[in-house]
Amino acid sequence: MDIAPISKEQFDVVYENLRVNPKLDKEFIYQAYLVAIEGASQLINSNVLGRVVPINPVVLILYIVNDYGFYIDSRKLDPKSVIDNDEAMQSIISTSLDKYFTNEHLSFQNNTKISKYSPQISTLSLGLNFVLGVLSRYKKRDPKSTLLTDILSKGFSMAKAITELIVDGFETEAFSTWRTLHETECILILLMNNGEATIKSYLRHMDYSVAYRGLYGTKEETDKIFEEIKEEMKKLDLKSKDMKKFIEYGWLTSIKGATETEGFKFNFRDGVERIAKLSEYSKTYEMASEIAHSSPLLIYSRSDYFLHLTLVNLYASFFRLEEIFAKIYLSSIKQSEAERYFLLRQTYFSSLQIIYNNEQNFFKKR
Repeated sequence: MDIAPISKEQFDVVYENLRVNPKLDKEFIYQAYLVAIEGASQLINSNVLGRVVPINPVVLILYIVNDYGFYIDSRKLDPKSVIDNDEAMQSIISTSLDKYFTNEHLSFQNNTKISKYSPQISTLSLGLNFVLGVLSRYKKRDPKSTLLTDILSKGFSMAKAITELIVDGFETEAFSTWRTLHETECILILLMNNGEATIKSYLRHMDYSVAYRGLYGTKEETDKIFEEIKEEMKKLDLKSKDMKKFIEYGWLTSIKGATETEGFKFNFRDGVERIAKLSEYSKTYEMASEIAHSSPLLIYSRSDYFLHLTLVNLYASFFRLEEIFAKIYLSSIKQSEAERYFLLRQTYFSSLQIIYNNEQNFFKKR
């Protein structure tokens, strides 16, 4: 069986959409692709792979483009110097084909229990991709003005990473990642609910953390920061051994009544989570922490249990984060765009809620 390559016109469209580094030679890539297709046909016809494997031209071209770039960069060559170099061409093609067939068709697969096409994943992915697409248009990485949207973006990015881990069969790893997502959502809830004073305190404690790691400007600036830390700790009657806890959680003192909360401590579960009113997740968070620290629970876990446990908690976190996203998003768009957003919500949120309820029922039946 001979594999028909895509036409030059189709290649041009693919090439343009891939946004290839302009220093790479387009014609060299196309010729490499054509020769690679011939090589792939020979491999399939010789039954080396044991079965007929369809070739995805876009993926194959991506391997060629990246191996071409690595070949010239690692040798510090001019990209055009390899155009008529048969040895370079064969090396790039051989490596690209090896990677394509091994990574795309022969790669290790866990015993996966759910695919990216399953409604539990595909419906949530639609929502995540929409939100992340919107947030990508916001200004970034200027903590004094973008802290909330930066944290929100990180939260949704982690949620997307969790879905990908689930699809790949890494249920416990997905669950331990939810632990970080939960920490993120609790912090975001407190910052949103308590306004400018808490945001300002949180940012100052970020400075403290940078100084604690020895990365804050000059020695004089760092010393000044530590003087401030010690002064603030003294006001709270904290000892030297409490410095790390104060640096990480001292910003909670900016929240009215926080330190008077019953059982309050400068930590996540008795501080951040409790004040965010999400202590119902405390035991689940503890279990995720055990997984994250490689306890026997990680090694001998039941994948179906952790699949559903991760999904139900991921969905709950998504709903809370999306509520915050909606407040920020709707405050900055026109009515026409808001109407489209409400239509999307109306169309898909009922499905998300049904899936969430079904996942909750998994545990009620146990």
